[in-house]
Amino acid sequence: MLTVERQEMILKLVQEREVVKIYELIEATRSSESTIRRDLTELEQGKKLKRIHGGATVLQTMRDEPTMAQKSFKNSHEKKQIAKRAAEWVEDGDCIFLDAGSTTYEMIPYLKGKNIEVVTNGVMNIQALLEADIDTHGLGGHVKKGTYAFVGRGAIEAISSFRFNKAFIGTNGLTLKDGFTTPDPEEAYIKAKAIAFAQQAFVLADHTKFGDITFSTFASIQDVHIVTSSYVEEERKKLYQELQKSTAVEVVKL
Repeated sequence: MLTVERQEMILKLVQEREVVKIYELIEATRSSESTIRRDLTELEQGKKLKRIHGGATVLQTMRDEPTMAQKSFKNSHEKKQIAKRAAEWVEDGDCIFLDAGSTTYEMIPYLKGKNIEVVTNGVMNIQALLEADIDTHGLGGHVKKGTYAFVGRGAIEAISSFRFNKAFIGTNGLTLKDGFTTPDPEEAYIKAKAIAFAQQAFVLADHTKFGDITFSTFASIQDVHIVTSSYVEEERKKLYQELQKSTAVEVVKL
């Protein structure tokens, strides 16, 4: 199979499935792992897809935002381990903000049994928090389709009445220059307010967020602690190392 034919097949599979594992591409193209990895590198450099640990996913624009279902499907094990480490920072008596997002959602099982109060703008978080017997406050406001996050005037007015020991925030992108970004300005505003109203703020970022930029900034890297994992591809290692020099980074070994 010619390189161009193989790469066209790879792109077609990624578009159809949104997330494709390397072993699936090996089987589909009957190629070696080294060949597939080389193809993925070339296609990412050509801005035709995005590599993730063990595979590839569709490339998104600055305004595109995956749904909660899509987010939950990607890097599930990595997100659970990041969430578990983040939850270790929560102490009895804390009042915390829990952002809407797939990684912050994964913190909830690890919060069970702690004497805390949680404020959240995540609709999906509310049921899980109540089932974990955690005192919960929802921000209210307009609910976004796809991410199920409270945004808008009602959410802004509500969050302004709270103060937090700690805030746990998700992100769509992370760079040294632009800090943390998310596609929706309304969600960015809620994230920024939560960080401003917290004594400590933590951003939970799996390896795929490194080097990405989306439409709206909400914090610089100096504003927060970063909780991430040891899954970092070669092309993202420089950014990862610079972040460790610039700010507090908690690394979960996977």
